[in-house]
Amino acid sequence: MAKDMTLLWGSGSPPCWRVMIALEEKNLQGYNQKMFSFEKMEHKSPEVMNMNPRGQLPAFKHKNYVLNESYGACMYLESQFKSQGNKLIPDCPAEQALMFQRMFEGFTLNQKMGDVIYYNWKVPEGERHDSAVKRYREALCAEVKMWEGYLQKVSGSFLAGKTFSLADVTLYPTIAYLFRFGLSEERYPKVAAYYNSLKDRPSIKATWPPTWLEKPQGQDVLKDL
Repeated sequence: MAKDMTLLWGSGSPPCWRVMIALEEKNLQGYNQKMFSFEKMEHKSPEVMNMNPRGQLPAFKHKNYVLNESYGACMYLESQFKSQGNKLIPDCPAEQALMFQRMFEGFTLNQKMGDVIYYNWKVPEGERHDSAVKRYREALCAEVKMWEGYLQKVSGSFLAGKTFSLADVTLYPTIAYLFRFGLSEERYPKVAAYYNSLKDRPSIKATWPPTWLEKPQGQDVLKDL
């Protein structure tokens, strides 16, 4: 069934990892895949651009249906393969509502994380300001504290309660990215416990970014956050 699927991806990219986790959770192994290097700018290659004109990864196709937005691809896979693998949208209305809320709040976490981690890459040296760095770091700190509070209050081990859901599929890669870039496990114990508790989940372990296995620690950009 997965042989009519193609995924073009890059190692360490949370959007790519989301789709790979979803495919594993739905028992859709054996899909066509190819890894591209961000460092070598391979995501701008004709092969990627042909499927995703934005020149971004992931690029995902099922039959003739192209879904390059990772949230859309994950939701599509759950919708089309409901009865296969693990169910990723809870039946309980309360858990389902919380799942969708946390999923889409994840965009804010992603944005604030990117503002800090990618600042030096995105902003030319002559346009960088210490005040902007300070503002972005404070905003990310407040955001992570909010997620610390969410995990303190939730009834269960997962973001939306007692079952692993699309909220975890979409947010776990972002949270893992935070710790890879030096987020303090001591300062955010609930977020750290969540991160560590899912490391050995089969879908996550099977798709752990190969470049992270080769080089387990990234830059300590978030060490003092």
